[in-house]
Amino acid sequence: MDETSRTRQTAQAYVDRTERRDWQALSELLAEDVVYEMPQTRERIHGRAALLQFNREYPGDWHLELRRVVADGRNAAVWLDSRVGTEHQDANVWLELSGDGLITRITDYWPESYDPPAGREHLVERF
Repeated sequence: MDETSRTRQTAQAYVDRTERRDWQALSELLAEDVVYEMPQTRERIHGRAALLQFNREYPGDWHLELRRVVADGRNAAVWLDSRVGTEHQDANVWLELSGDGLITRITDYWPESYDPPAGREHLVERF
């Protein structure tokens, strides 16, 4: 399998495992020192353990549906239909992978800037 195909499969697995809340399987895709950023809230999370905890604690009945993946080498862009209850939003997630196929950086773009909800300060830094 070529690098772009592997990146595409990893991006699809990232969305699938996150949607299923299969944190153990998701952890297998992430580098130990993965960095996750949300530019709209100016939040950054360092490390696999903190990112998994952030996802476990994320509020609401949220769901992700994959619309499209575009991959090139070790980079992928994912277009998502994200839902919380009856509210739908498009989101774009950019993934960067290492040579061994693990996700090293995730940049999660939402349509509008917003203030982050309280209660996750122990996991994130603001930038």
